Amino acid sequence: MIRFSLRCEQDHEFEGWFRNNDDFDTQVEKHFVSCPLCNSHKVEKALMAPSVATSRRQEKIAIAMSKMASELREMAKKVRENSDYVGSDFAEEARKIHFGEAEQRGIYGEATRDEVESLVDDGVDVMPLPVFPDDHN
Repeated sequence: MIRFSLRCEQDHEFEGWFRNNDDFDTQVEKHFVSCPLCNSHKVEKALMAPSVATSRRQEKIAIAMSKMASELREMAKKVRENSDYVGSDFAEEARKIHFGEAEQRGIYGEATRDEVESLVDDGVDVMPLPVFPDDHN
């Protein structure tokens, strides 16, 4: 689908969606396209600026990504400060906590993809903890 900016003979501007240019031409020729304000069938495509990422937009995206990375880094830091590191025993320890066989507490460590999938299948809530280049366990 292509979105066109359209203009009628009264200079009213509006938008329309079409499969392609030929579809637009056919619909205009058959008077299927009309201005929603004045109902004129004399409609043509208006100039339309392409949707490109401007340097200002790219700057906003970069700032947002930097802020998210900072927030993720802070969240990971708080988890590490307030949880027990259990290393490669993570899956086993998480399952014990979930089933009441070990003390309820926050933990973090390493787990394989299969171990994580098994934990999820058992109803254990887990999430990946982001690791940044300057993080230390």
